[in-house]
Amino acid sequence: MQISKDMLIGDLIKKHELIAPMLMHAGMHCIGCPSSQMESLEEACMVHGIDCDILVSNMNEILATVD
Repeated sequence: MQISKDMLIGDLIKKHELIAPMLMHAGMHCIGCPSSQMESLEEACMVHGIDCDILVSNMNEILATVD
């Protein structure tokens, strides 16, 4: 599975059980909020002041080791 910054948060958390904990660890504690479900990863990163490219890279590295 490859993550990209244009993917929606709602879709991401359904794809793998590690996604939600990774987002929470990065500082996105509102992933259960209904409005976040239709937000892209890039938009969520912007709101939370997170470098999206680094987050995507880290998440893809982790997922590559478990899939």
